[in-house]
Amino acid sequence: MPAKSKAQQKAAGAALAAKRGDIKKSALQGASKNMEKSMSEKELHDMAATKRTGKPQHAGKS
Repeated sequence: MPAKSKAQQKAAGAALAAKRGDIKKSALQGASKNMEKSMSEKELHDMAATKRTGKPQHAGKS
């Protein structure tokens, strides 16, 4: 599943780093904390690897 915004991609990257042990899980906040708990490493990788070109900073509420 691709990221819908730059902020979502950044949160996925932080969650992925915590899941891999590169950063402490206690350093996560907000969405990245929830993502780390609920998503697999592959799902986080797919979201974090999304191209940033053309993405809004934050996803609009729909």
